[in-house]
Amino acid sequence: MKLYISYTLSIIWFAIPPTVFAQQNPESASVQKNRQALAELPIDTPVEGTRAVDPGAADSTVVYEAEFFDQYNPVTASDMLERIPGVDVFGGNRGGGGNRGLGTGGNLLINGQRIAGKDNSARDQLDRITAAEVERIEIIRDTSGELNVRGAGEVINIILVGVPSRSSTQLELVQRLNHDDTYEVGGNVGWSTQIGNFQALLNVETRPNYENRESREVRLTPEGELLGTLFEENTRDQDEQSISTNMSYGFGAHRMQLNAQFREGDFPGPVRRDFVDFVNDVAIKSIQQEEIDNEESNWELGGDYEYSFANGSRLALLFVANDEIRNSVRERLLADPASEPLSKNLYIDSRRQAKELIVQTNYNFSLTQGQSLRIGVERALNKLNSALFIASPFGTETASEKYGGLSLMPSSSNAGTQVKEERYEAFAFHNWTINDKSSLETSLVYENSEISQTGEVSKTRDFQFWRPSLDYRYNFADNFRFRGTLRRNVSQLSFSAFAATANNDDRDINGFAGNPELEPETSWAYNGELEYRLPNDAGVLATGLFYSDIDNKIGKIIATVDPNQPQSATGNVGPSTQLGWFARASVRLNQLNLPNAIFSGRVGLFDSEILNPFINEKVRTGGRGFGNIGFRQDITSMNLSYGIDYNHSFWGGYYDIDIFTRTRNDRRRTLDIFVQKILFGDWVFRLESDNTLGASRCRYRERYKGTTMEGNIALIQDSCSSRYHRLILSIQTTF
Repeated sequence: MKLYISYTLSIIWFAIPPTVFAQQNPESASVQKNRQALAELPIDTPVEGTRAVDPGAADSTVVYEAEFFDQYNPVTASDMLERIPGVDVFGGNRGGGGNRGLGTGGNLLINGQRIAGKDNSARDQLDRITAAEVERIEIIRDTSGELNVRGAGEVINIILVGVPSRSSTQLELVQRLNHDDTYEVGGNVGWSTQIGNFQALLNVETRPNYENRESREVRLTPEGELLGTLFEENTRDQDEQSISTNMSYGFGAHRMQLNAQFREGDFPGPVRRDFVDFVNDVAIKSIQQEEIDNEESNWELGGDYEYSFANGSRLALLFVANDEIRNSVRERLLADPASEPLSKNLYIDSRRQAKELIVQTNYNFSLTQGQSLRIGVERALNKLNSALFIASPFGTETASEKYGGLSLMPSSSNAGTQVKEERYEAFAFHNWTINDKSSLETSLVYENSEISQTGEVSKTRDFQFWRPSLDYRYNFADNFRFRGTLRRNVSQLSFSAFAATANNDDRDINGFAGNPELEPETSWAYNGELEYRLPNDAGVLATGLFYSDIDNKIGKIIATVDPNQPQSATGNVGPSTQLGWFARASVRLNQLNLPNAIFSGRVGLFDSEILNPFINEKVRTGGRGFGNIGFRQDITSMNLSYGIDYNHSFWGGYYDIDIFTRTRNDRRRTLDIFVQKILFGDWVFRLESDNTLGASRCRYRERYKGTTMEGNIALIQDSCSSRYHRLILSIQTTF
């Protein structure tokens, strides 16, 4: 850690020019003049020496004209953003502060408009926009009532070229070679067009998603005596197909947008386990095989309409509808000992369909020259239909082919549950530019919801929440900023936890009990951040602190009804706290004679605490932190780029505890490498090494006699599983 911090500071020191401590950016006075001159040029007029415009005192917005990126020969808008230090794109905030509904979150705008969607992600949008269509990119650092998103530290606005008509096609071929020599091919075709005020994007993709994991486990007594070993091979043989479209049309004061996406990815997932058990120094072998058929699909439709009044106010209507299906049938075969024929001893049929419909309307208007208000209402309808059938040779009913020839176990099954939430929200966002250095955004959301459940349990509950927030920003100088936020968060419940569900993470426990009493997790979150943008577009430095006070943390709780059948379920554990520190740096290395090179580093240290109901002790609720180092350089004279991305999680001290087990999961370091070459003018060849170090994921599990509360360890399962290591070759072009 000391070496990492020292190296980061040395890079930052060399990257900072002598003018770094000036109170005012020397180029700020020319920002508006530069923009005005560019705006007055005809679209086809070449601009010599165009580069990034540093933030100005007027709006603290960084502007990158399209010509700035010509030296890199980018293919998509994503390629352009990768050449900007300190930029991080995230999609719509599923709830604008707590994963609820549409909200007003996200940090990406296209021509000043947000994307009306949730699963149709922001990053996918950028991959579908060709670089030739981009006029400029704006990095907006101040909050404003003019923005169609709220709550982001900075907003990325992609401005497209305004021409009467245009059309382009993007092609990509992807080839993957996995560590077990499995070869896959995928690709996508994207088409973009503009005819007058109508714009459309269409993308068709098939994405290989194969993965093979090999796990090795030793089983030990609490005293360390070897009880047995296990070798497991788990395969996911999946290809995902998707089609998506984004259309917009504007005329006069009217603007409309429609987005649609459909994705399908059914796949088999065979598992094989080879056990060796040592009994009186004799090795006894046995085999388990699982045949798993997975059905996965989802579709989404979203859109919005906006009308701009002559006085500058705006009225908008947005909607999103989506439907997701996740079904699986799992059959386990056992040969014990290994020489015996395989016999079926487990059948699990798990079904899940989630639906969502959200409609929102809002009105944005000015109160005074420096103040604006957005008011609106939102209605959301969420539904989940789920069922679970677990059968074994030891069930209580007559064996049936419907359950793989085994006997149903009603006590563990869920014949069918429907959970429905109907939620209404009223919200108000107030933006106030206090002076040329500070601004304040405040919001207040009132939520009223009803959750009803039928099936195993028939129950209806009502909830009311107030969700205020405050976002204050102060500019010490044009490029040096403080941001402080206070927010009340309310989580979106996972309705799957309301009824019995399958357990796919523990081969010895088939399912979890449902909890119809589960309530949303509520918390107060406090954040403070200092950000410094180096002059001359040299990079970004930032550091911050956060603290969360959680009222009813969601985790595992005791759900035992019959003492002879101990159970745990997802539930509200109790009050919890989380705090942490983070720092990030993204700097250009021109001062180190590495032109067009960007170094980025992130580090975070966390702590958390909650009283665990199983062991009645205070424990952590998450990891200790993370470290990340990234580097990329563009050798423009050779049309060559290369880079690395290294991640390391700081774990230890955190256990996942349920009624029977105490588990620690450790994530290891990962290293991804890429090299990219542009040939034949506009053909991009990119070779990636994914998980180059072959990092594994390890698990240390204590399994108890009786229950965890009794504290008597029966055995220890210590295992590590290899993660994928693959080579990816992609070929991309636009015409």
